Amino acid sequence: MAASRNDYSPNTTIITTGGSNGPSRPGGLISAISEIQQFYVIEEQGQEIPAEFLTLEGALDFFRIGAVSGFKEGLFLILLFPVFSFYLLPFVFKTPDLFLTITLNTIPYLPVIINTTLCIYISRYYVGNLTRKAVNSLFIGRATLLVAKAGFIYIAWYMLVQLSTPDRVWQVAHHFNDPERVYANYLQILPHMMPVVEHCATIVLISSIVPYGSVYMLDQWRRYRIRKNRRIIGR
Repeated sequence: MAASRNDYSPNTTIITTGGSNGPSRPGGLISAISEIQQFYVIEEQGQEIPAEFLTLEGALDFFRIGAVSGFKEGLFLILLFPVFSFYLLPFVFKTPDLFLTITLNTIPYLPVIINTTLCIYISRYYVGNLTRKAVNSLFIGRATLLVAKAGFIYIAWYMLVQLSTPDRVWQVAHHFNDPERVYANYLQILPHMMPVVEHCATIVLISSIVPYGSVYMLDQWRRYRIRKNRRIIGR
């Protein structure tokens, strides 16, 4: 007799994670996704694996990978966001066409967009105890760092704007070769800083929420189909 989805056989081959004597632990987002795919294959074949097979160390590994992913995305954004938004667009290109404007505004967000897309892709594997625990650990780690990064971006730029009085800006501008130009350019972009920063922080927050939203919606859709099929069978 074929094993039902809720049956568990001790002879079933299990892919263990997170142990020092087990296979190599995932080192990055791609390897974490690959391991989740392996869990999915086992559970999709009919074995409902207890969530405890993903040990505490294994869950922390997925959390760490998600956190590192969120940290790198935020770091890339923090480094490039001021250069593109407050230097290249207003002063180097000045009046770029629509395509160039969209392209330049998108570049700082590329890691966020790519990794958010990967996380949405993972949602298709959110089907069993083990995959749910792994995906949740990964997403929580990533979301935690992205939310913290969004808060840091907003607070740091808010403090900078509040401290940017004309006298202070002029004192800093004196350290440059052309202080008058630096002073004038900075005061020109100063009124536009917080709207752009709020836009940036909002996108980072959305990128931390969307993967969870996609997982929830897909899971609800699966549950609805299961209930629908049961009603059809019960007729």
